[in-house]
Amino acid sequence: MTIYEESIQKACRFDHPDFIPMVFAINDSCWHHYPQEKLFDLMEAHPFLFPDFHRPEGVYVPNYHLVARKDTPYVDDFGCRWETVDDGLTGTVTGHPLEDWESFASWKAPDPSQCMGIGKINWEAEKAAFEQKRSQGGFLSAGLRHGHTFLQLCDIRGYENLLFDMVDEEERLWQLIGIVEEFNQYIVDRYLNMGVDMMTFAEDLGMQVGPMLSPEQFRKYIKPSYQRLMKRALESDTIVHMHSDGDIRSLADDLVESGVEVLNLQDLVNGVDWIRDRYRGKLCIDLDIDRQKVTRFGTPAEIEELIRYEVSALGDPAGGLMMIFGLYPGTPLENVKALMDAMEKYAFYFS
Repeated sequence: MTIYEESIQKACRFDHPDFIPMVFAINDSCWHHYPQEKLFDLMEAHPFLFPDFHRPEGVYVPNYHLVARKDTPYVDDFGCRWETVDDGLTGTVTGHPLEDWESFASWKAPDPSQCMGIGKINWEAEKAAFEQKRSQGGFLSAGLRHGHTFLQLCDIRGYENLLFDMVDEEERLWQLIGIVEEFNQYIVDRYLNMGVDMMTFAEDLGMQVGPMLSPEQFRKYIKPSYQRLMKRALESDTIVHMHSDGDIRSLADDLVESGVEVLNLQDLVNGVDWIRDRYRGKLCIDLDIDRQKVTRFGTPAEIEELIRYEVSALGDPAGGLMMIFGLYPGTPLENVKALMDAMEKYAFYFS
């Protein structure tokens, strides 16, 4: 296990990590929006954030995800059609296979022994890769596709249709939820049988203000699935990690009750002080650093102050804090540098 992987495990378990784990994720679209050499220079100058980076020769062209390819619509395993306007940016579902319930009888659910919901899977190859990493002492993390339950239902039915289904107490919705949950449970069980250290459950539930569904709807239709999916992971002492963009303050306690031990949520949308008062020292926070305000439009000094404040407000020598920033086109390069500098500096705030 690397020092970084060990620090993740210790941060999640409040076991005094050597530093605050920091992730700087560069979205694939950035490679054709920024001068590549400048990004490479920044990565080389920040070895803590990019310890395994080796500058490639020539022009770097990412292998874009199946649902992030411009002018190449993709139909996923559930029959949902994805489209994007820019290579590298995850697209939007523009075609819903069950937009009309009349199609339910002929619709065929995917087989989780063959696919992950978005793309094929070879489980034997996956197991072999995990066993090799385990033999080398690595930290094993795996999870469901982003948008595994609520968003999957939205993709299949359409967002408005799904909310009306919930209001109308549509009986067929329960059948669909059961199908999606059974698919997800298969994947969770396969990874748990491989002995993973962390299971991730990524799903956006929040909007800019408030959640995408009411707390009552979440508790009735979505939370029970979450609880069942996370139950076995908890029983096997596997860390349960949950990601959600948006304002999830009215759902956060329900997520914790469902079994979430590490919560990846956005900082300014939910409020750093609210997060501190609610969960500091009680739950490991994987803080998603602002991409809308300070890092995009602020000064380098304001960016450093943001990171310093977040670490001082949420961090503790015992652990319980990780941080991640996702770079997308539009953030000035001087701000990118300031953010990298601050993340490397304050990762060792408690050292």
